[in-house]
Amino acid sequence: MTTGFFGDITPIQYEGPDSTNELAYRHYNPEEVVLGKTLKEHLRFAVAYWHSLVWPGGDPFGGQTFERPWYGDTLDHARRKADVAFEMFSLLGAPYFCFHDADIRPEGTDFAENTSNLNAIVDYFGPKMEETGTKLLWGTANLFSHRRYMSGAATNPDPEVFAFAAATVKTCIDATHRLGGENYVLWGGREGYETLLNTDIGREDAQAGRFLNMVVDYKHKIGFRGTILIEPKPQEPTKHQYDYDVATVYGFLKRHGLENEVKLNIEQGHAILAGHSFEHELHLARALGILGSIDMNRNDYQSGWDTDQFPNNVPEMALAYYEILKNGGLGTGGTNFDSKLRRQSIDPQDLLIGHIGGMDCCARGLKAAAAMLEDGALETPLKARYAGWDDGIGTEIQAGMDLESLAAKVEGGINPQPVSGRQEALENIVNRYV
Repeated sequence: MTTGFFGDITPIQYEGPDSTNELAYRHYNPEEVVLGKTLKEHLRFAVAYWHSLVWPGGDPFGGQTFERPWYGDTLDHARRKADVAFEMFSLLGAPYFCFHDADIRPEGTDFAENTSNLNAIVDYFGPKMEETGTKLLWGTANLFSHRRYMSGAATNPDPEVFAFAAATVKTCIDATHRLGGENYVLWGGREGYETLLNTDIGREDAQAGRFLNMVVDYKHKIGFRGTILIEPKPQEPTKHQYDYDVATVYGFLKRHGLENEVKLNIEQGHAILAGHSFEHELHLARALGILGSIDMNRNDYQSGWDTDQFPNNVPEMALAYYEILKNGGLGTGGTNFDSKLRRQSIDPQDLLIGHIGGMDCCARGLKAAAAMLEDGALETPLKARYAGWDDGIGTEIQAGMDLESLAAKVEGGINPQPVSGRQEALENIVNRYV
């Protein structure tokens, strides 16, 4: 049964790289096998409920540009939105979706009504997930939009706000668990500060640590086998957010004894805002053992804010999926399109076209990354660069040689000469694969 929103568009098919059909995949063939797994299994694409179905097309200087028949704050509107959502998931062949509680339910007057509304839509989702085969990659709670969270949720100076947020997270974990969700995400959009004049960072760090420990304890209590994920972001909407980047979040997890319990959902656009490349954040998370899932989008490099555009840069995607493949994949995680249309893209089919282009871009990047790994194009020169640590003085240093003994070795005739890092040659290698 169709909603009529997308007209007579039929499910998107793979037509190959020579296709000029804008409603077809040119590079994403879900059943194509790469490194022993299908692209569908590697990429684990998910559609973000919020940007695709909730965002009205506004910006700081203008209001709504999108006309959507499900806009409204009743359960009937929420059900109509779900109808269109699952039709879109099916047309795209997207195996997963993601949501915040506030994306899928109308806002109630209190906690009890919020919970009732959430449960009503979760009940509505169940048959649709079974009918379409679409699964839940992750659920999360919106702890940033309502005015009660203007000073944070877990880090709020008011313990009653902390309590309300914690209870909300419980209901969202319950909903995620009921729907067979494979992860649960926490994004601290307002866990930070605007000014230090009214902020006690030490106290707020302790509150955030307590909050996350409660979440992890509850996960184990109810037998939720999914991964708990934190999504780093340095700013927006607060001046400084505590989950700044991968390194900052890892330090937080270590402080609170959670480094073996929680992994990260890393967004390309947030990495850029933190002054890093996407592959840097992925590489560091992989090295620290906390790479869990990704939000795939891009920022406009001429803008210093989070523009959440669909990805279209294949070399960037190749380097990103190179790190993911070296990680052995994303486990329970996946590739969530935390991407939104431009406010002038007002036609229903634009929602499909944005995702089609992003999925093709990711598929091209992953296939390029796989080819580089298979050929040892980057691994062979990398191994050669560090070869000195695999024998001789390199192994002696790692085995525990003291400073005096090492100095004696140098005095005995060590006189190292610089060796080229060959950056340009390596960049040319990447370009040959994309």
